[in-house]
Amino acid sequence: MEHITLLLAIVIVTALVFDFTNGFHDTANAMATTISTGALKPKTAVAMSAVLNLVGAFLSVEVAKTISGGIVNEDGLRTEVIFAALVGAILWNLLTWLVGLPSSSSHALFGGLIGAAVMSAGWSSVNGGTVVTKVLLPAVAAPIVAGVAALLATRLTYRIGGKVRNDAQEKATAKGYRAGQIASAGLVSLAHGTNDAQKTMGIITLALVTGGVLSPGSNPPVWVIVSAGLAIALGTYLGGWRIIRTMGSGLTELKPPQGFAAQTSAATVILASSHLGFSLSTTQSCSGAVMGAGLGRSGGVVRWSTATRMFVAWGLTLPAAGLVGAGAEFLTKQGTWGVVVVAALLIAGSGAIWMLSRRKPVGHGDVAPGSEDAAPAEPAGVVTQAIAAVSPPPTVAQAHDLSATIPAPAGPVAADPARPATV
Repeated sequence: MEHITLLLAIVIVTALVFDFTNGFHDTANAMATTISTGALKPKTAVAMSAVLNLVGAFLSVEVAKTISGGIVNEDGLRTEVIFAALVGAILWNLLTWLVGLPSSSSHALFGGLIGAAVMSAGWSSVNGGTVVTKVLLPAVAAPIVAGVAALLATRLTYRIGGKVRNDAQEKATAKGYRAGQIASAGLVSLAHGTNDAQKTMGIITLALVTGGVLSPGSNPPVWVIVSAGLAIALGTYLGGWRIIRTMGSGLTELKPPQGFAAQTSAATVILASSHLGFSLSTTQSCSGAVMGAGLGRSGGVVRWSTATRMFVAWGLTLPAAGLVGAGAEFLTKQGTWGVVVVAALLIAGSGAIWMLSRRKPVGHGDVAPGSEDAAPAEPAGVVTQAIAAVSPPPTVAQAHDLSATIPAPAGPVAADPARPATV
């Protein structure tokens, strides 16, 4: 670390700031459904997620190696390019957090990196094959696979739970599903640390390679792993309440069985991608799983207006962050004064977004079940109605199974003597 220059130190700090924003931006992925169904209190949920994010950061470095040596060519890459890429990613993260949209922090980072690299050295600096196979294709497949898996898991869950015959059994079953949700939410948090914390490890490792501190192809040093894990854990603990509100109740209303199915499906997809080295968007995986779980319950409604805004944000993430990264790199190419200007713009932009967020703050009390700030009801759309046409069995027995019929007294009754009394 004795060879780290001032510029390299600034890049490392900026990368850890991005990791911090990634933490509070993506907390909703693990804990939104757990909070919305009442399985955990909001502050308890984010504390648990933070600890498991930190643990997950130490489990693998495959994704970090994909970023540090796969997305762009390391040869001839300047340290300023990494700085410009991080500026684009951070500003996009903060902007989507402000409007409460669960966009992909991963794609914000990739977009910023690609845009800055192209501005610096042209399109030849980007490994197009790696971008397509390990970024773009997983981006399309992840929400679909997670959504279908969650839909099927929800249908299966309700079919298994169809033998519940009274309120006491239903409450006991719901309690069991909430316990399962806590376990599955922990698995998602572990997967998030394994996948997302590595992205910052990869970007810091790439900066160290461009600065001559590490040789190309090196694994992240231990201090990089520790610092990245701590940064994402701290961001997670502070809680991105705006996005938690959108994921927990803005997309669909979830019952405990749905929350359990959604989180288990998302965790499976994320952990599998981390093992294969795919830099998957945990946001897209979890969002797809939530929508699939919403469609899996008979009568469930997905709020397609919110989902549409989310899809638009997903599509804009790579190009928007890329344009900001390219603009920042254009300034850093001008010399030291350009780097100073970019740093000042980053601080000013972040401060402005923070001040705007204070006009209508969202805290942990706004995401708890039954809060007054819950998303309004929305009628079922065409997709929801089509999928709901094949409805799963009911979770409780029919009403006539839960009632007892008592014959009417033998004497005359003033009104409707033939009707039996029911309780």
